[in-house]
Amino acid sequence: MKAYVIQGGFGLDHIVEVDRPIPAPARGEVLIRMKAVSLNARDIGVIDGFYNSKLNEPLVPVSDGVGEVVALGEQASKFRIGERVSPIFTQSWKSGEATQENWISSLGSPLQGLLAEYVVLPEEGLVRVPQYLTDVEAATLPCAGVTAWHAIVEEGKVKAGDTVVVQGTGGVSLFALQFAKLQGAKVIVTSSSDNKLERAKALGADHGINYKETADWDKAVLAYTQGRGADHIVDLGGGTTLNRSISALKVGGHISIVGILSGASVEGLAIVPAILRRAKLQAINVGSRAMFENMNAVIEHHRLRPVVDVEYPFSQAVKALTHLAKGTYFGKIAILF
Repeated sequence: MKAYVIQGGFGLDHIVEVDRPIPAPARGEVLIRMKAVSLNARDIGVIDGFYNSKLNEPLVPVSDGVGEVVALGEQASKFRIGERVSPIFTQSWKSGEATQENWISSLGSPLQGLLAEYVVLPEEGLVRVPQYLTDVEAATLPCAGVTAWHAIVEEGKVKAGDTVVVQGTGGVSLFALQFAKLQGAKVIVTSSSDNKLERAKALGADHGINYKETADWDKAVLAYTQGRGADHIVDLGGGTTLNRSISALKVGGHISIVGILSGASVEGLAIVPAILRRAKLQAINVGSRAMFENMNAVIEHHRLRPVVDVEYPFSQAVKALTHLAKGTYFGKIAILF
């Protein structure tokens, strides 16, 4: 089988295609023929060595995907041959609160990832995906979908009438927009592109703010909400956005800290405004298998369609990752096997 690995160093120049034997499933494991994967900002962090600067062996990157069950190991009985499944991002996080031990079981680092024609995984680390979705659409669910679901529904408990601010128009952001609208919330989207804001409105966004034209986007949120502030903010920027998120929040509001697109640390954190607003800051790190299954049930009930920006063939995986690194996408970038 063919696979892509990070080998001999970090960076996109060190992504190479290799030939490997098709793995065999052991007790309780499943062999999956991959059908599609989708890309996340984390994948570039892994490739660049941000998450782990020590590479002890070639690492298959990418953590989101969908495939077909083609073989079962001994005592593996949860799935049938031919069923379509997606791996959960944190293989050991089945339900409840995460533990420190869970973080050593995430796909695409430190565990081997999914950018390979075949993968073997424990059956307990897999879920069925909605049948009506295409392979590419289903491949977007494990990280971006579950992260947004965790932020909006499981942790944020967004309800009808709430105002939600979503930063950007990447995969997590657009899933958050869609889930918030399913809950009956009003959604404000921020972006540096008027075109992307219009596309977000076509998906149901109620208001758009171009943060390049309106640097004080927090004030624009306050103006839109007649000074009340947002009930919930999905913060993907991190370093340069968190203080503005606090400023744009209502008293008692909730911020889901999801990304670090503008930096991994915040200088001069606005502690007094956070106290005055009784801000609830909750870091979100994808979610459990139970969350994934809950999300899939709602997605299937509402026939929700994930937003896919562009598809690449498996032979152009490096080109797809290069596109991801540019940060110009709307929704998800996918690779079709």
